[in-house]
This record gives sequence, structure tokens and C-alpha cells, in this order.
Amino acid sequence: MKTNYKVAFALLAGIALGGAAIQGLHAQPKPPVYVIQEIDVSDLDSFLKQYAVQARSLGRKFGGRLLVAGSGTVTPIEGEPPKSRVIVLQWESLEKIQAWANSKEYKELRKIGDKYAKFRIFAVEGSPL
Repeated sequence: MKTNYKVAFALLAGIALGGAAIQGLHAQPKPPVYVIQEIDVSDLDSFLKQYAVQARSLGRKFGGRLLVAGSGTVTPIEGEPPKSRVIVLQWESLEKIQAWANSKEYKELRKIGDKYAKFRIFAVEGSPL
């Protein structure tokens, strides 16, 4: 009879440990998603005053984190570098990026941005190393 209790206890302990391990795996964070923007600016002063400041604020509002806002020297490794600015934003998920890009605020702001620049924007999902 004591053997049955030991077996039952070992079985229940194994189930509990397995369940805890599965919860731990599900709780691991997803790798971030990055938005890369290549922006060819035709009127830098107007672009900065009327678009860039509001764009940064709006990105933060939707959960974006600015990693790079480069307008300095771009050193080409292979191929042609972007003509003017490179922006890199980090997000928790593609869903948050889509909420930002599809928002009314972003669409209205892009009307202003499109007056002063041409944009090439894409998302890249990160991967665990």
C-alpha cells in the first residue's frame, strides 16, 4: 500500500514540475520587432519642424522605442546607402506596429511628412540568438 502512495506522489510531483516548466516556457518574452525607415528628405527644415517631432511622440504613444535617428554619415558596406535619414524603432510585437501604422493620427501625420520626404518603411522580426 505504501508503494502505491509513493508512486502516486511521484506522479503528481512530475505533473506539477512539468506544468511549471511549460508555464516558464510560455512566459518567455517574444523577440522584438524592428521598423526600419529610409527617408529621402527634400525640405529638411520643414520636415523636422512639422513632422519629425510629432512622429517621435506618436511612435512612443503606440509603444515604439527609438533606437537610431541618423542623419549623419552613412557608411555603405554593400550597395547604395539611403540618401538622407535612417530611423530604427523597436516594438514589442507586429500587432503594435500595425496599430501605429493604421492609426488615424499616423495617417494624418504622414500627409504632412509626404510633403517633405519620400519614405521606405519595413518591419523585421527579431529572432532569439
